[in-house]
Amino acid sequence: MDLDSLGTEITACRRCPRLVAWREQVAVEKRAAYRDEDYWGRPVPGFGDPLARLLIVGLAPAAHGANRTGRMFTGDRSGDWLYRALHRAGFASQPQSTRRSDGLTLTDAFVTSIVRCAPPANKPTAQERETCGPWLEAELDLLEHLEVVVPLGGMAFAQILRIYAERGAPVPTPRPRFGHGAEVDLGTGLPVIVASYHPSQQNTFTGRLTEPMLDAIFRRAHEMLA
Repeated sequence: MDLDSLGTEITACRRCPRLVAWREQVAVEKRAAYRDEDYWGRPVPGFGDPLARLLIVGLAPAAHGANRTGRMFTGDRSGDWLYRALHRAGFASQPQSTRRSDGLTLTDAFVTSIVRCAPPANKPTAQERETCGPWLEAELDLLEHLEVVVPLGGMAFAQILRIYAERGAPVPTPRPRFGHGAEVDLGTGLPVIVASYHPSQQNTFTGRLTEPMLDAIFRRAHEMLA
């Protein structure tokens, strides 16, 4: 299997009834600003360079962002922040990600999430996160050159550590605490985890996360890859 084949499987997934119902309801009812657009309304596969050494892991598609556009972190304000930062760091060909046909390409980076369907109130349940877990694990298997993983937010951070711990990686005990800029070295042959606050409006509007703070994360990633 390759990433394209995996993406096809992901977009056909209907394992979580609550998420299926919500993503499809949103795609029919739409937001007024997007009433003339055709919503994606399906699970969203990862996006980026199949030879990536940098992996960025978010929580889930936004109801009127990736659930509308079909590309991770595309069409919402969180994505505006993320792709501007990736462009400034040299990983993205342009600072905007508006739709799948906008010409954006990523170099040495891949963007994904721990849950593939937009959840109500942007809060997937623990069972939904567990059910969706194999998709992320499959991407980790196919992205054979990873050296740095940047989880955006505490849930993504915990999920990444859990996956690697279950695979026998020497994750410290007790588990490292999430914090912006926290780093976890998993040892030889495994990527370094560099945690970041999620560029959600809750964080960016309150100043908990600023653009210089996000830039610092990707500068650090760039240094590690260099």
